[in-house]
Amino acid sequence: MATSSDASVSFEEADTRSEEMHSTIEAWIDDLVNAVDDAQSSEAFQEWLDVKSRFHDYSYRNTLLIKQQCPEATRVAGYRTWQEEFERHVIEGESAIWIWAPIIAKRCPECENSRSYHEESDCEYDETPPEEWSEGLVGFNPAPVFDVSQTDGEPLAELDTAAAGEAGDLVSWLTEAAEELGVAVRIVSEEEWPLGDAKGVCKPLRSSDADALVKVKDRSNRADLAGTLIHEYAHAQLHIGLDDEDERAKREVEAEAVAYVVGRYFDLDMSGSAFYLSTWESDDPNVVRERLGRISRSAQEIIERLEESTS
Repeated sequence: MATSSDASVSFEEADTRSEEMHSTIEAWIDDLVNAVDDAQSSEAFQEWLDVKSRFHDYSYRNTLLIKQQCPEATRVAGYRTWQEEFERHVIEGESAIWIWAPIIAKRCPECENSRSYHEESDCEYDETPPEEWSEGLVGFNPAPVFDVSQTDGEPLAELDTAAAGEAGDLVSWLTEAAEELGVAVRIVSEEEWPLGDAKGVCKPLRSSDADALVKVKDRSNRADLAGTLIHEYAHAQLHIGLDDEDERAKREVEAEAVAYVVGRYFDLDMSGSAFYLSTWESDDPNVVRERLGRISRSAQEIIERLEESTS
């Protein structure tokens, strides 16, 4: 397996796998919370963002699990998927990367449990029989996947994504995707920019089809302009209507993290990004989990809308 020097987590024991997967995620978050003012904490956070940029449609929990087991992973799939869809086979002796796979089954409309758990619960719902229940998410099971570096076989086709575009293209894609993201966008010339050193701003709109107005200062560095647009789009998604000054400072890190993930996905140089996690110093682990989830969901939505606008 492709690993880095600090990737030592494995979940080989079936009897304890589920518990260890949970505890690994919790330990990582606890370590982050306990060391938010330490440079190593920001480095660990950025390493997670790097993995997230390669697996934008995975949950923050699964990207954390991939990071802890195989941080250099670029594309993962199950054993049979590699065989049947890609004509590749997993190399003998390779260890699986374990992630959470959703369990989809018929579930109670009220307690949202599967039939077996519903019958053991205190839920008294009986309006429709179980065979007429709709299917939905009822839980997660550990599932093994393998990185492409752990397989041999037919070469993979180039991924058909917009990530090969230049930074200038990304600015155009961002403006085209604005409406789908609920944003009205204005790129203002440097001569007419009224906000001094600020590169961009996001304000709520109350008399428009858009939820927010994003204004950014135009500049010749299109990669920097694209990064600012993504940053402000993240604010539009996550923070419109937020009046708490202390919380606004904390969520500035969230917006910068979203910009980093999306920028990396589209091959922008995001080396200038800075993550001042010390603003999260007063947060407990539950709040940090919520922040990671927001970052993950926002980055995924922006990437998906950008890909739709280029298809």
